[in-house]
Amino acid sequence: MNVNKYAIDWKEILNFKNIALNIIGVAFITLALKGFMLPNKFLDGGVIGISMLLHEILHLPFGALVLVLNIPFLFIGKKILGNTFAVQSLITFILIALSINFVHIDAVTSDKLLIALFGGCLIGIGMGFCIRSGSTADGIEILALLTTRKIGLNVSEVIFGINSLLFLAAAWYFGISTALYSIVTYFSAVKSLDYISQGIEQYISLHIISAKSNEIKDLIVIKFRKGITIIKGERGYLPDSFDEKWDCDIIVTIVTRLELLRIKEEISQLDPHAFMYIQYIKDASGGILRLKAKH
Repeated sequence: MNVNKYAIDWKEILNFKNIALNIIGVAFITLALKGFMLPNKFLDGGVIGISMLLHEILHLPFGALVLVLNIPFLFIGKKILGNTFAVQSLITFILIALSINFVHIDAVTSDKLLIALFGGCLIGIGMGFCIRSGSTADGIEILALLTTRKIGLNVSEVIFGINSLLFLAAAWYFGISTALYSIVTYFSAVKSLDYISQGIEQYISLHIISAKSNEIKDLIVIKFRKGITIIKGERGYLPDSFDEKWDCDIIVTIVTRLELLRIKEEISQLDPHAFMYIQYIKDASGGILRLKAKH
């Protein structure tokens, strides 16, 4: 058992960077909800979407619903991710509830497409900042994490299933048009959340197989200052010449989204027939990932 998991790390909770990220995240979420989504009855997914639906049906205070409905998920998060995460998330839920109740923002627009796109992007950005601060702004992600361990589905599949039921309820209560726009809002939020939580410089694994592997190794290491790993493989096994094969080097390097295009273009200039494929990875550490600029 990891004892530290159950100890509250107040140094992390009170870290200025984490506090700032959390406040910025809550500010974006508040702007999205009060400036775009709530005045026009547009739903997001998760607990916030359920709170919006109940607010419209039962006329209960929206901020209180967000806080109360998220509380049960904190106990799940406490067991899975530890007490520090639970405390940070509780602070986030309280801030969202207070900002919804006490911050006044006029509706920015009534255009449905703009609401779906900008409302979704803003709430996704806000949730991404909250995740980077070490908390979550919606307890449904904690539930999805627990469910994946029980039934074997991944987090995205669980969240999509739960939100599908929510959007069906929205279609029944608000009409099919609003429900469809709410789905656009949700997907806008998901993409924005990915960019913020993972960073615009998401790491990508680039694999290259080429007859000019030595030149490509020099290009990647010397010019782009990237680390490489060489996997020994075999080429050949073509339909018309299945028995022909020869040894080759499979070059693997980790790059960012911003570096990928430049590296691929230069490799193509060296060898127009080079075979390349990429894999998106969630995280990477160690080795030569990003060299600091020299001033």
